[in-house]
Amino acid sequence: MQEEMDLYRHTDTVNELLARYGVKFGIYKDKTFHEQLFPFDAIPRTISAEEFSSLERGLRQRVDALNAFIRDVYGEKHILRDKIVPEEFVYASSGYLPICEGVTPPKGVYAHIAGIDLVLGKDGSWYILEDNLRVPSGASYPMIARELCRRASPKTFTGAHIEDNRDYAQLLRRTMDHVNTGGMTVVLTPGRYNAAYFEHSYLAEQTGAHLVTGSELRVEGDYLYFIGYDQRKERVGAVYRRISDEYLDPMNFYEGSLIGIPHLYDVFRKGNVALLNAPGNGVADDKGIYYFVPKMIRYYLGEEPILQNAPTYLPYYPEDMQYVLANFDSLVLKDVAEAGGYGVVFGSKMTAGQMEDFLRQLKAEPRRFIAQEVIDFQDIDIMEDGERVPRKADLRAFVLTGEETMVWKSGLTRFSRDPHSFIVNSSQGGGFKDTWIFSR
Repeated sequence: MQEEMDLYRHTDTVNELLARYGVKFGIYKDKTFHEQLFPFDAIPRTISAEEFSSLERGLRQRVDALNAFIRDVYGEKHILRDKIVPEEFVYASSGYLPICEGVTPPKGVYAHIAGIDLVLGKDGSWYILEDNLRVPSGASYPMIARELCRRASPKTFTGAHIEDNRDYAQLLRRTMDHVNTGGMTVVLTPGRYNAAYFEHSYLAEQTGAHLVTGSELRVEGDYLYFIGYDQRKERVGAVYRRISDEYLDPMNFYEGSLIGIPHLYDVFRKGNVALLNAPGNGVADDKGIYYFVPKMIRYYLGEEPILQNAPTYLPYYPEDMQYVLANFDSLVLKDVAEAGGYGVVFGSKMTAGQMEDFLRQLKAEPRRFIAQEVIDFQDIDIMEDGERVPRKADLRAFVLTGEETMVWKSGLTRFSRDPHSFIVNSSQGGGFKDTWIFSR
């Protein structure tokens, strides 16, 4: 289409601007921090208004069910008593935190910001690959890319009927304000050497929140306060935290944390500060719990799932283990404790020795793995050395829950730069592109 032609002529300009603005991500490898640019491809992914409307309904449904599940697991546990989800499957999850039992966050919202990863199959159906409910990242990249594309090629967006994605900051601010318990709103970052530091600073600027580190926050009595450079003290009512659960509070979680705030969880437990997302959400985005989400939708909402999971098997169940062993060569295996594209292996690509070692581990720790059918998902075009070439890509959709559940009309499309790879994560060398949702 003409809009794409106009835009990808400006690819180099946009990538130069992204570099100038420090749009980077970092990874730790071999105990060393490496920071690099996140390569941008100017050919957008496009989704029609009608197609996105269906996606939107399915994403809202899924996140509402996941919020209900977290509330139930740390509360009445109906879904466990009714044996829809096995108790031992929940309690064995690394994301389950006993300290969260009986604790209800402000306004009862647990997963305020959800990053749901999908792929579009060659059959035309969207499949959910993963639910990210702890500290999902990535919204800032399409936000700033769209802004810089508008700057580089203004006529591309004139009369093109593309939904404006600049409202993410407003959606996020509405979500934070809804649960704010009275006081200022802050974005809590581990600091400059975190992988997503660019995003932390960008979202703080866009939402009007203060960007802070743990050393600038202090608990006094039953409240959390921001301590300014001049020792000015101001109460904090909402913390959009970009720190993992275990590092949030050395008095309640990992005692060796140097980036958390002592007694922060005590203030949260008393309902005097909102934490976005709430601690303990990991119980619902465990890759093993993913298997049960369609059942959650039926159980809590009384509805049939609009969006499908990838066909998934749990070796935890003997019948699923039997299927996995019989069809190992055609499956992708995932370690439920890993993220960022790590811990993903394809049975067809293993040597005999690797397969033997993996099967030994699988049989010893069946709860640790899930197996999925390899979805033949659609390629999308990217520019490489001046030519359009097809590559695998996924879509991370962002769903925000405050007074209502809202789906951002945009998303992060990540693609593999390796023509033989299905893994698109930035930590594995992937790039990203904008996602255009048409308004009509």
